[in-house]
Formats: sequence, structure tokens, C-alpha cells
Amino acid sequence: MHPPLVTSAHRRLTFESGEPAAARRGLDFLRRTLTQWRPGTDRAVLDDVALVAAELLANAVDHTDGPTAMDLILDTRGGRLRICVADSSPAEPRILAVLEGQPHHRGLRIVDHIAEAWGHHGNGEGKTVWADLCLA
Repeated sequence: MHPPLVTSAHRRLTFESGEPAAARRGLDFLRRTLTQWRPGTDRAVLDDVALVAAELLANAVDHTDGPTAMDLILDTRGGRLRICVADSSPAEPRILAVLEGQPHHRGLRIVDHIAEAWGHHGNGEGKTVWADLCLA
């Protein structure tokens, strides 16, 4: 299970199975939501948040039937954002070995490097992969 947040705001986006533009729609949702919740957030922080979200969404697109939902949870007391991406696969995400000259298998390494914490849990229909990021 993931560590608790004091939820100050929560938004959810749902996806159709196999939705071709899921990743783009998820990133647009993230940008719109953060602009409303935290106007004036440093550009470098926003770039890191978008990169982590893109990796979580891409993993759902590449390794499952696509994301089923994306939740954004804001903890204003701690200045943290939790990004959750749900999919229909029960397979646990894992950091894979990177093969020299291959462009794949770097997504969770990036998430692990940027996020304060990340993990996954079963959700009854598959799994949810989450990442916590500091917005300060």
C-alpha cells in the first residue's frame, strides 16, 4: 500500500479500453489540473511531474490494454502530488535491465529517480501504479 496523504484535492480521468490517445489525454488532464491547483509552479517541477506521468501512462499503454483511470491527489499541507495510473493487468511493474543500444526499459528507472516514492497495489480489476512528487 502507499503512504497516506492528507487529500486537499482529487481529480479522476477515466479511459476507454485501448484508447489510442490515452497518454496524450492524460498529460493534458495533468497540465490543466496543475494549472488550476498550483498556478505559478516552477517550470522544472512541472516538467518532472509531466515526465513521471508520461512514463506511468506509457507503461499502461505499452504493457496492458491501456490505462483505465488516472487520479491526481494533491496534499497541500505537504506540497505533494500523487499520480495514480490504473490498468486492467495484475502484472507487477518492475525495473528491468537496460540492454546496451536499446531505447526501452528506462521508464520506471526515471520514475524511481524523480519521484519521492512510488509503488503499486492491486485494485480488484488489475493494478494501480502511483508516484509521489514534491511540488515545492
